[in-house]
Amino acid sequence: MGLISDSPEHEAIRNSVAGIAGRYGPAYFLERARTGGGIEELWKDLGAAGLLGLHLPEDYGGGGGRMSDAVVVVEELAAQGMPLLIWVISPAICGSILACHASDEMKQRWLPGIADGTKKMAFGLTEPDAGSNSHNIKTTAKRTETGWTISGSKYYISAVDQSDAILLVTRDADHSSGQQNRLSLFAVPTNSPGLTFAPIDTSIVSPDKQFTVYLDDVSVGEEALIGVAGNGLRQVFDGLNPERILVGALSSGIGRYAIGKAADYARQRSVWSTPIGAHQGIAHPLAECHIAVELGRMATLRSAELFDAGEPAGEAANIAKFAASEAALKALDQAIQTHGGNGLSHEYGLSELWFVTRLMRTAPVSREMVLNFVAHASLGLPRSY
Repeated sequence: MGLISDSPEHEAIRNSVAGIAGRYGPAYFLERARTGGGIEELWKDLGAAGLLGLHLPEDYGGGGGRMSDAVVVVEELAAQGMPLLIWVISPAICGSILACHASDEMKQRWLPGIADGTKKMAFGLTEPDAGSNSHNIKTTAKRTETGWTISGSKYYISAVDQSDAILLVTRDADHSSGQQNRLSLFAVPTNSPGLTFAPIDTSIVSPDKQFTVYLDDVSVGEEALIGVAGNGLRQVFDGLNPERILVGALSSGIGRYAIGKAADYARQRSVWSTPIGAHQGIAHPLAECHIAVELGRMATLRSAELFDAGEPAGEAANIAKFAASEAALKALDQAIQTHGGNGLSHEYGLSELWFVTRLMRTAPVSREMVLNFVAHASLGLPRSY
């Protein structure tokens, strides 16, 4: 496992993940990703084994574990050739926000299903015109006699087609002013009247597709509100640090998968009776990629440890996401190069991972916004945004 030594508990989690993933294999994942098919069998097996909600509270069907446990699951799935965006979205972002801020009734309604794989929840933050500026959200919730009506749209929302609900981040009309937007969060069933969605045609090869979500006077009751109205920005951040940490884990797993495939190929592929891995032109770039991936893994684990200890984890989570996603893309590119023309063959299962790996440089927060954050928060430089 490189520079990271698993605890006995994490070794058991990793072995369990690898065992389940091995029953399906990367060919299963890529076939479903290419055709738009679902991975429900895999998802239900992970849920039944307790590998979706191990970080969620035991009182609501979870394992009562930590974010560092979730890191092991997400990383190992990706290292088996199965980078699951929906794991980052439903159990991590939505599950974490609900666990921190939802009412007991809402937790009972959603968390056990999220933990055992029978329910999924999408996350609706980004909008066409808001970009990375959550203060500029235009999707608006207005008070009514029985609850709220929500109108607006969300953009690049992953896996809403397979989700039972969407956790919506909205501008609260009653608490906002011309000078400041205040946010409120809602859990809205995807079959609610007035909620529709349309696929976005992308180059991403993944079972989890991207959608535009439209909200046309969607009515929700009091029970749909998460936490305190108008306090949504603070609540959102309880999901964003887990998101960044687990994107670091997913990217680290992709890096491990790519380097593993490349090293195997370089040991076996011979040219003029010599394995190509004996040549420094092949060996040194792969060794450098391995170093970068291992550093990203360590940064990710450290960010999870800080989060689990209740320490400020924003800086560490952003650094982990940045380091791991940059390392994964470089490792995948070098793995494709090591395979030569075979790197672009479906048989070897590398090129299809390119766009989902490239996506991690842009989502859930772009590398530029990470650099902005580090420049301001870590170095004390003037804020640029």
